[in-house]
Amino acid sequence: MNQYDYIVIGGGSAGCAVTGRLAVDGQRSVCLVEAGSRNNDMRVKTPGMMPFLRGSQNYRYETVPQKGLNGRVGYQPRGRGLGGSSAINAMVYIRGNAWDYDNWAAMGCDGWSYEDVLPWFKKAEANERGADEYHGAGGPLFVSDQHWTNEASDAFVQSAAALQYPERDDFNGERQAGFGVFQVTQRKGERWSASRAYVEPIRDAPNLDIRTNTQVEKLVIEGGRVTGVAIRRGRRRETIYARRGVILSAGAFNSPQILMLSGIGPGKHLRALDIQVALDRPAVGSNLQDHIDYVSCWESASRVPIGRSAEGTLRMARAVLEHRRKRTGAMTTPYAEAGGFWSVMPDAPAPDVQWHFVPAMLEDHGRERLSGHGVSLHACVLRPESRGTVRLASPDAAAAPAIDPNFLDDERDIATLREGVRVSHRIADVMPLAGYGLADRHPVDLSDDTALDALIRERADTVYHPVGTCRMGSDEEAVVDPALKARGIDGLWIADASVMPKIVSGNTNAPAIMIGERCADFVMQAEKAN
Repeated sequence: MNQYDYIVIGGGSAGCAVTGRLAVDGQRSVCLVEAGSRNNDMRVKTPGMMPFLRGSQNYRYETVPQKGLNGRVGYQPRGRGLGGSSAINAMVYIRGNAWDYDNWAAMGCDGWSYEDVLPWFKKAEANERGADEYHGAGGPLFVSDQHWTNEASDAFVQSAAALQYPERDDFNGERQAGFGVFQVTQRKGERWSASRAYVEPIRDAPNLDIRTNTQVEKLVIEGGRVTGVAIRRGRRRETIYARRGVILSAGAFNSPQILMLSGIGPGKHLRALDIQVALDRPAVGSNLQDHIDYVSCWESASRVPIGRSAEGTLRMARAVLEHRRKRTGAMTTPYAEAGGFWSVMPDAPAPDVQWHFVPAMLEDHGRERLSGHGVSLHACVLRPESRGTVRLASPDAAAAPAIDPNFLDDERDIATLREGVRVSHRIADVMPLAGYGLADRHPVDLSDDTALDALIRERADTVYHPVGTCRMGSDEEAVVDPALKARGIDGLWIADASVMPKIVSGNTNAPAIMIGERCADFVMQAEKAN
């Protein structure tokens, strides 16, 4: 079969939501095209295996050299396969701040205020605490409390409380500011990816065709309308067609890449690569935003935190066996077990820094193997002012795009991050966390702005939340309108974090799923209108 009602490009967090909602009632034929595999094995399902998902499940992209990071090349992991980044992430369930969505509406994204989006978050959610004013209990995305946490994570929350930071047991409720243990996208001790939520329950439905290990090469455009998709699986190339439309959900890097390969993007850039321009749209691949993040790291005298030692290895081996038998224990950890939100700058309209506490030493995104035990504390700038780009490095669809987050280009970002790092160290310096015998792996005079900034530029990098490269808006330059329909071309919607006009104040997975939910509804509304 090569003709469907809808084709969804990308089986990530938003793409799975779109696919599931469009296909679940059996009234539409839907083809989901995903470059990676099914992601249905126990390595993906076991939360504690997250640091080891660096093979076929991860694109492992890199940035161009970052002038704001002393010319270093940054690491940009992205999920590959069904579930996308929800299959490899830390499972932290955070929606952002209500102010973010009200600000989107103020920027011209009508229908995207917090009041507008909250029902969609609730519709998606199956929170084990049950339904209330802020949470849903009947959706496909399972959200649970952590039933095992490392003692050091609890100590972190207690140390923050000792500094008079409020304790928060729900970062998605009435107030975000404070510190506590995160809820996670897990069910009964297993990772609950967007694929498990939306696609796996209907994967055998006759109206759903799931094509994994299939590379999208470009959109097929005829008479100003997207009518199909050119794909490749191994050496075989073919074109599949959509009677009603195509939904592009390939993420903040690959959605603009596919648009540009199809001739939709900055005309000058496309012509330089001998790509025929179908629609000159400079905003495609522009407006890239990401949470710049600094990880403070301490070695501990205590063996309570996770670590590499004879004792630590034996503990983890026992944890693996426990998880295999009962789906409980230390292998349910998301590693980023606890954290917080707070405003460090006087003019912040909402918390401007987020912390993720990891009860283990973390260097170079966990790629550097360290002996011993310790803890790490991420601090990230929630609403960075720096803006970057995604461009084509090659006209080959299988090649990685050129990613330039332009980290710390705006001095306001490093000023915010500097204060966030200082808070990290204040928390680590008080009991009970200080009682673990912490030795700073990267000591610096925290009162010296110049020295601290130099250390930040030497070590900071992403916390994995790229957005904005196909931004939504009501202006003529926007890539999609507030109904997520592509501007200037028919038959195309975009649904993923790339449509965010401004990054949200928190982790981006839950918002991406919400965007997928809304896009499916917009598509079905368009059906009725026609």
